[in-house]
Amino acid sequence: MSKGKVYLIGAGPGDPGLLTLRGKEILEQAQVVVYDYLANEEFLNFCPQAEIIYVGKKGGDHTLPQEKINELLVEKAREGKVVARLKGGDPYVFGRGGEEAEELVEAGIEFEVVPGVTSAVAAPAYAGIPLTHRRFASSVSFITGHEDPKKPESAINWKALVESKSTLVFFMGVKNLPSIASNLQQAGMSKDMPVALVHWGTTCKQRSLVSTLEKVAQEAKEKGFKAPSLIVVGEVVTLKSTLDWFEKRPLLGKKIVVTRARQQASGFKQKLAALGACVLECPTIEVVPLSDYSLLHQALANLEFYDWLIFTSVNGVKYFWQELRKANMDARSLGGLLVAAIGPATAQELQKVGIYPDFVPSKYVAEEVVSGLLKLGIKGKRVLIPRAKKAREVLPEELNKAGARVDILPVYETRLGQGKKEELLSWIKEGEMDLVTFTSSSTVENFFHLIGDEVSREELAKLNFASIGPITSNTLKKFGFTPQVEAKEYTIDGLLEAILTFFRGEK
Repeated sequence: MSKGKVYLIGAGPGDPGLLTLRGKEILEQAQVVVYDYLANEEFLNFCPQAEIIYVGKKGGDHTLPQEKINELLVEKAREGKVVARLKGGDPYVFGRGGEEAEELVEAGIEFEVVPGVTSAVAAPAYAGIPLTHRRFASSVSFITGHEDPKKPESAINWKALVESKSTLVFFMGVKNLPSIASNLQQAGMSKDMPVALVHWGTTCKQRSLVSTLEKVAQEAKEKGFKAPSLIVVGEVVTLKSTLDWFEKRPLLGKKIVVTRARQQASGFKQKLAALGACVLECPTIEVVPLSDYSLLHQALANLEFYDWLIFTSVNGVKYFWQELRKANMDARSLGGLLVAAIGPATAQELQKVGIYPDFVPSKYVAEEVVSGLLKLGIKGKRVLIPRAKKAREVLPEELNKAGARVDILPVYETRLGQGKKEELLSWIKEGEMDLVTFTSSSTVENFFHLIGDEVSREELAKLNFASIGPITSNTLKKFGFTPQVEAKEYTIDGLLEAILTFFRGEK
């Protein structure tokens, strides 16, 4: 059997946007992915085809000892596999990547190193601390705060570090912070030298502490700073109050659950994350194609008999257009039809396929669509509504009352999603959740079906709920809960604005 290859990939400091393009490319091709505690789990979305093996260690608790990790990499490569070894930060900066590479060389295994953004650079930058600055420091030193315990004596020359006038960045040093501060002072550094701690740098959990060399150990203990935290020592720390940008994000650290279907959740999730939120994507809905599209193809063959085509969702557009193309048809087939979209997102999806809707209501609910279409003379017209197999009947019922002849055309169906249920239950029971968001009535219904009786009413009563609009809110009320947040404009952007208002404490 031919030997495989191992890629030692730097996963960066935590922000998923800091993974290199080369790293992503390899993950998409990998057959085995071996990843660490500090490597963002979102990267695993790039490699659904791979065998996933977690070997991380947290607070000294090793899932797999280093020698066993080395053996694992060799074993998988000898099976002829492409192995992605995903390591937090950079594999060669206090990441023991060098040791793994030596083991691969000894075993005759081909390997490649893909550098990553090290937390030593990224975490201070996200905290507003430039490591070098013409007024304060012309050099920087990276030092381990946790040396190999088997060494007979420390390899750190404390006096040289102090005399260098460099910015000092210590990795893995929180437990040894008292001795680090003491050693620097004994070597001649001023007790008033500014020091910063950055915890979980570049992630939504980031928080910082600025102190002095004399007081930092005590203040870090009082404020509960633990690993992973980076220690920055030097005058550049004084720039933090001026240059801080990341920790000013309005939703930083807020734990928010997104219950939308996975196909639609990514945009909402990205917008929340850009505002600093820790987002748990827990789709309570799964959107799937129909098993039989014969009715849709019959409708496509008879489009000339309809006056209006009304789309009520992005998914409706996607699945309708997917089957339209399979039937060797395109936008010309809609030449004689007027087209309506229930909201801006649906309208944008139509525009992607070259259709600019003739009508988009000012409020994005079925009732408003009916009102607008009545003004456009819907009476007596034939209407086709491509939608989910199961959906609210308000729109077709009201259009029928207005004198239209309505045909409902199922183009997809939704079912209960199971994504990250255990993590969702953990957030609820540990009281860590700040907000649960709902973007439709079905997300509400499926949320309560998903958690079942595993969460008590008392625990649910402690949660904050956010609704995209009054119809979704009414569904929530049927379960006995009133949303603390309701969007004034029934869109994702409207919901985001309502969430920001809520956390700012405004009304």
